[in-house]
Amino acid sequence: MSTENRKFNVAVAGATGAVGGAMLDVLARKNFPLNELRLLASARSVGKKLTFRGEEIAVQEMTEDSFKGIDIALFSAGGDRSLRFAPAAAAAGAVVVDNSSAFRMDPEIPLVVPEVNGHAIAQYKKRGIIANPNCSTIQMLVALKPLHDKYRIKRIVVSTYQAVSGTGAKAIEELRAQILAYAADEKMVHKVYPHQIAFNCLPQIDSFLDNGYTKEEMKMVNETRKIFEDPTIGVTATTVRVPVFYGHSEAVNIETERKVTAAEAKALLRNAPGVELVDEPTLGRYPMAIDCAGRFETMVGRIREDDSIANGLNLWVVSDNILKGAALNAVQIAEVLIRDYL
Repeated sequence: MSTENRKFNVAVAGATGAVGGAMLDVLARKNFPLNELRLLASARSVGKKLTFRGEEIAVQEMTEDSFKGIDIALFSAGGDRSLRFAPAAAAAGAVVVDNSSAFRMDPEIPLVVPEVNGHAIAQYKKRGIIANPNCSTIQMLVALKPLHDKYRIKRIVVSTYQAVSGTGAKAIEELRAQILAYAADEKMVHKVYPHQIAFNCLPQIDSFLDNGYTKEEMKMVNETRKIFEDPTIGVTATTVRVPVFYGHSEAVNIETERKVTAAEAKALLRNAPGVELVDEPTLGRYPMAIDCAGRFETMVGRIREDDSIANGLNLWVVSDNILKGAALNAVQIAEVLIRDYL
């Protein structure tokens, strides 16, 4: 369908949060064809004004009645509010793109990374809701999709190094406060995390499950299988919180059915959608968290063959967890919706 000269009514639920703010930034940067932009949050944010394209827009309280006339509702308000308000938005005729984990594993709701399984967006018609995957899953699959299509990945072993912004504004402030306390030779206080995060690595993201893995680790396992539409693919993850403000990094090891050389992988990823190949290690060029902040691309480098197995490959994958890991992915889904479905 042509979207020429068409404009859409969009609501951002959770507009005052970090991801909500990033959604506004992405809508502006992409020049999304907006007729009305409705900013929704909790009652305590009512009346607050946010600036969008030079215009101040007042925040409204989100209720079940907030979505009349809305075409697309971008949700980043937390799982409980998504469970409460997303069905109401869908019932009002909006297509919901939800950033929480509330609906990700619901078999009737598509879990989508546009560069990976954009075709699944069509399933939104069942419930009116599309789920955004976990940030660490998104960037990994953007990098692995071209390799999976050509060589079929049998097994993935991933270790993540995740920024504190993935936890939210309070975690960002906690890291900053601990750094300042250290510099002033004062006691470092932790409330958000179970241990000090400054100058430390925490091998725990979310709570532990009976199998010894954390919820974050099992999200990567289950979401990968759903998005790749392959329940047989082996996935194991170790997720670690590191003292970085923005940008998740991942060490990814894959085993493929057919041999893929490092040169072949680089050639494939050089032109892959959403990927920027940064792989000249002898020149000190490889993806780093400090370089990805504010960038739309998922950066991939340190590609090398795993000599310990016949068909193994190692990659280093870095991406802005607030953008591609959340806000950008949601807006990209909205772009496909207005191009092909609405």
